[in-house]
Amino acid sequence: MNNVIIRTDNLTKTYGTGAAASHALRGVSTSIPRGSFTCIVGPSGHGKSTLMHLLGGLDRPSSGGVQVDGVELTRLDNSSLARLRAKKIGFVFQFFNLLRNLTAAENVETAMMLSGVPERQQAARAKEMLAQVGLAEKAGARPNELSGGQQQRVAIARALINDPDILLMDEPTGNLDSAAEAEIVEILHTLHRRGKTIVLVTHNDGIARQAQNVIRVQDGRISS
Repeated sequence: MNNVIIRTDNLTKTYGTGAAASHALRGVSTSIPRGSFTCIVGPSGHGKSTLMHLLGGLDRPSSGGVQVDGVELTRLDNSSLARLRAKKIGFVFQFFNLLRNLTAAENVETAMMLSGVPERQQAARAKEMLAQVGLAEKAGARPNELSGGQQQRVAIARALINDPDILLMDEPTGNLDSAAEAEIVEILHTLHRRGKTIVLVTHNDGIARQAQNVIRVQDGRISS
């Protein structure tokens, strides 16, 4: 089995054209080891989140390539790309992105729409994932009944529902206090020990120091 699960080759991303063009990424070539805990760090506005979006197939590069587990994302049509994301990658973002009118369990269930899990099994699977992040007793709560840290744990449970190999996370502790942040980081370490590949965009130096692998992005390039 290849020990590299994500690889980029001379990746670029440009928004706009001509004099108004903004070069978010300028030829990024890097690799992420399978089963690693990797942090992407760097100043705000220098391309970290753009890189994460391209790694997960949420956006398409202007040029260059992205391979996920040996599959070149730029060669996939939109439907094939959506199926790969649903199977291989779980996403967690800074602002939780929970549906306010759904319970915690129902929010987790939404991630199974493309998974092929029979509907009768979805509720049990959602509760199982919530238990893994310590929220079994909150399955029936709506987001406004949960703290920020609890909402982010629901988002992590949702990201895990299809048992992806990779978790891509964009500032998942950015809106949390120190206690909630510590809870999330401990969950991430637990998932890493279970073999998940964690890729985390962060400004938090304390979290970055805990990573096995650090990718530093500055001015749209890998700086170290």
